[in-house]
Amino acid sequence: ECQQWTESNSDEDSDTDDILSGVQSCATDLHHHPQLGTDIEAVRTLFSDSAVSVRRYGSIDDVDVDLNINANFLDAEAAKAWRVNPSEPIVIRLHFSVSQYLDGPAPTVEVFQPSNPDHFSVGKQLQKFYVCRYIISSKNVVCVSSSTEGGGLSSQIISTCSSKGHELQRISCIFSLCTQVMRYAEQRIPTLNEYCVACDERHVFQNGPMLKPAVCTRELCVFSFHTLGVMSGATEDVATGAEVIDLLVAMCKAALQSSRKSIIFEPYPSVVDPYNPKTLAFSPKRKSYDRLQKALDSILLIRRMAQGSYSEIKKQMDKADPLAHPLLQWILASNRSHLVKLPLNKQLKFMHTPHQFLLISSPPSKEARFQTARKFYGSTFAFHGSHIENWHSILRNGLVNASYTKLQLHGAAYGKGIYLSPISSISFGYSGKNTHILSLWVKVNTKCSHSFKFLQSSNLNCIALCEVITSKDLQKHGNIWVCPIPDHVCTRFLFVYENGQVGDVHINTQEATIQREILQVIASKPS
Repeated sequence: ECQQWTESNSDEDSDTDDILSGVQSCATDLHHHPQLGTDIEAVRTLFSDSAVSVRRYGSIDDVDVDLNINANFLDAEAAKAWRVNPSEPIVIRLHFSVSQYLDGPAPTVEVFQPSNPDHFSVGKQLQKFYVCRYIISSKNVVCVSSSTEGGGLSSQIISTCSSKGHELQRISCIFSLCTQVMRYAEQRIPTLNEYCVACDERHVFQNGPMLKPAVCTRELCVFSFHTLGVMSGATEDVATGAEVIDLLVAMCKAALQSSRKSIIFEPYPSVVDPYNPKTLAFSPKRKSYDRLQKALDSILLIRRMAQGSYSEIKKQMDKADPLAHPLLQWILASNRSHLVKLPLNKQLKFMHTPHQFLLISSPPSKEARFQTARKFYGSTFAFHGSHIENWHSILRNGLVNASYTKLQLHGAAYGKGIYLSPISSISFGYSGKNTHILSLWVKVNTKCSHSFKFLQSSNLNCIALCEVITSKDLQKHGNIWVCPIPDHVCTRFLFVYENGQVGDVHINTQEATIQREILQVIASKPS
């Protein structure tokens, strides 16, 4: 709620946090700068009563204005990928002097969620590069215009006001610092993944943005990203020896050892030199696959024998190769897909592997377009198989239409598009598995110990289960399907098979029992 400030005539230590409700009295009592009360009322009018709250620090001139942004624009899995609590607002706290509101220096800014103080990297991105810069530029235009000429943000605010039935004579309070920051944050937060976390320039990817926010490849941005420490939460993941970490390393290894590495090892690492933070030890402009392999070998060695705390593991890596740990951090930070191991009770039993993962790559905007298309055309499930060496790129760039490009490996007999199949054996073939051997061993018990690490396997195969829109654009050539529209294909699961492990080659996603089990797992929202 917007709160009323109270002036205390008692000593400085009493009632410094007294908060009462009511914007009108707030504007009246705040004789130092009554415009602030009017601006707060404008936020409440345009958004909601709960969109803003204010705290005055007793007899001190300072004040905090909290602007509360709904975080429910992300679905459950995307929210986990962004480390956002969707049931709690994102708070933008502006701290400034009341008497110098709009006239003094730019306010200091905090962006946070109360229950998520440690790993809220989205807040760091917004705080350092978006809100702060926007506030500085917006202070020059606050409350100076009452027309809609020129369009842009001002016109959008007026449009919002008009659509809610408010009179345009209130425009003088609509062009407030608080309102502009609120509108800007609402528009930009859902699209943070589309922009570099350092320079705020739009990413340029062949297949559009991915799910997780990331830094671009400009060297200055890589240095800034390194100093931001936005990947501090990854240290906990490294310490756990999680299967996801080993899988990411194994995929990196496969791409690096491929004869096609100059094409498929994309992106190439941008890693700051730990001994000279002003230079890059690995850079796309100066590729050295041999040096990269040396650092990766040290990661593989330490990960196979990893014991003890994270600090101990890091110490072992630094001793083996000073670039091993920075490279491991890059492998984690550059993964732009949400990859989570499924617990045994949430796995698809018909896939006959304990190595099953939730795989979400679509950003909020693509997922929204997919859901809209599904309402019109419906959807179904199909497999996509690709060799292990390709997954380093897929997790960072998404499933792309590789037909007639340098990325194409198996040809495009049925035209351009993303190739899928409802039959597991066909997609297993594209993943590099020998389906004849699989058919002989399909009854083998595939249980393995929880201590298994992908790094110990010399042969891994991956197959994804995707959801695809069943519009007329989906071309079906028997059991080989081609979808020419990338927005109509979203990955949902990834299944991994190692040496001696086998899968059922006779799975048909169009069978009612198979579809029912898939939908049950999706409905249970595994985490």
